[in-house]
Amino acid sequence: MKLYLDTSTDQTILKLDDHEYTHTFANDLAEKLLEFIHDKLTLNGQDWHDLSEITFMSGPGSFTGLRIGASIVNTLSHELNIPLYDHHGNQHQIIIPDYGRPANISQPKK
Repeated sequence: MKLYLDTSTDQTILKLDDHEYTHTFANDLAEKLLEFIHDKLTLNGQDWHDLSEITFMSGPGSFTGLRIGASIVNTLSHELNIPLYDHHGNQHQIIIPDYGRPANISQPKK
């Protein structure tokens, strides 16, 4: 089963083969994303080991969303020993998110 994940916007898009699921996570993407993916795998009668490849929308987009999504797909690809692709179709060992601009890091208040 092929997994596609897009966490670049407020609306997360998950595709499992021909099935597409969307969910808007408030501030709980990091806590709920793996559960969301597993629930949809289960809904399709599948489990983690049934995944054959992963494609990730690597950006540009939300800094936090891309970092969380990249962490998830990098870990799954490594642990399941399956190919990992960016949304352009290029295969990667790990995905490095493309934020579309330099990080906006605030100066310390003190």
